[in-house]
Amino acid sequence: MAIDASVPQSPGWWLARLGARITAEADELDLLWRYATGDPPIPEVPGIAPGEAKEWMKLARANWAGLVIDAPSERLGVDGFRFGSVGGKNADKDANRIWQENHLDADSDLIHYGALSQRRAFALVEKGSDGRPVITHETPRQFAVEYEQGSRRRIAAALKLWLDDWTGTTRATLWLPDSIHYFSTPSTEPGFAVMRNELRGWDPLALPRVRDGIAANPLHRVPAVDFVNRRNRRLSGFAEHEDVLSIQDRINLSLINLIAAMRYGAFRQRWAAGLEVDEDPVTGKAIQPFQLDIKSLWTTDDHEVRFGEFASTDLIPYVKAVESATQDLAAISRTPPHYLLGQVVNVSGDALKAAETGLVSKVRDRQRNFGESWEQTMRLAFAVLGDDVRANAFDAETVWRDPESRTLGELADAAVKKQSAGVPWRQRMEDMGYTPQEIDRMEVDRAQDALLAPAAPEPNASVLPFQQPPRDERAVIGRGDIASAA
Repeated sequence: MAIDASVPQSPGWWLARLGARITAEADELDLLWRYATGDPPIPEVPGIAPGEAKEWMKLARANWAGLVIDAPSERLGVDGFRFGSVGGKNADKDANRIWQENHLDADSDLIHYGALSQRRAFALVEKGSDGRPVITHETPRQFAVEYEQGSRRRIAAALKLWLDDWTGTTRATLWLPDSIHYFSTPSTEPGFAVMRNELRGWDPLALPRVRDGIAANPLHRVPAVDFVNRRNRRLSGFAEHEDVLSIQDRINLSLINLIAAMRYGAFRQRWAAGLEVDEDPVTGKAIQPFQLDIKSLWTTDDHEVRFGEFASTDLIPYVKAVESATQDLAAISRTPPHYLLGQVVNVSGDALKAAETGLVSKVRDRQRNFGESWEQTMRLAFAVLGDDVRANAFDAETVWRDPESRTLGELADAAVKKQSAGVPWRQRMEDMGYTPQEIDRMEVDRAQDALLAPAAPEPNASVLPFQQPPRDERAVIGRGDIASAA
């Protein structure tokens, strides 16, 4: 039966609105994903068939766009969460338990990489069969949200649209603050055009313990959190490599032209003038009298025949074109040049640190934006547990791994100086890169070492460190003194 989509903010209205948004953006997101995975469109080469150009592209492929995404993604690591006085004493450990239960040490990378490569990603927080929160990654190719009017943070509705390969149908789940709605359609390419205020082809989906495809939402809020990349470029998100796609196309064209030059012009072509060439009596084609062979010598009895060769194609301009394009790509994306060119010779540590300044600044910007989303995710997880205090604890903070590359000597020197400045021991350990779990274990070991350490002797105020106490002069009498003493 047709679903009513005439009333704004009704379930049918949201299904049509958000479903149309997902399908409309699918082609753009697929193209971004192709560039991210090293499968960009094949450039057109004059005089070369598309099939042959596709084979050449396998050799010419250089996935610089993927490296632009990987460079900041590999430095985005969450070490834990830090709650203030509102969250309570054990809030940090409880948040870490939720994190570990959902395998987010690994799966958080899916959300970060998804946001960097697909403009945005989502975290969905639901209650599992054991009552514990379940946090999953959702892609914008299947998921869309709508914000409340006048807000870019509070979500009014969320929709997940996917093809169920078990049944061959397309399914959709809609989350509203007070209810959850389930829909299905037999079409694998569903439409969302509203005709006569009705959305046709869709039906409510009845599930176990779900009557008429409608269930209550116990959280009374939409359990989805968006991770939007580069919101300052576009409110709906901007992919990390989206502004260097034209440069990637230029690199691909230069490389495929290089392959063509290597195949057809890198070797010197030989010619012969005044040479009679026999023809095959069956096919009528000319029979090549000479074959290219390093061991062969070309000779002929005809003194009028002349041999020669053409100059080979210079490949240096093609290589220079690729290098120039990669420099543009490094400048625009703020990717360190040594990541792209791999030329690090006699470069000091300060020079490398300066080269990575732009990348580190970019990563810290992503940490600020994604950190807000992770904190909201944890608040939703505590709401699933019924902990209203922590579900509204806005003093939470995401603890990120240091995005800068530092040596162990630098970290140790900084820790010593911070100790003299009065920085607490636990904070110094965090600054050295240890995770909260490692610090907890070290704190226990530290207390045990203090208990097992032997009692130190009372210091002698008259003796300086590393100085032997004065010897008793009566104990060092020489032979000559014995006689006089007698």
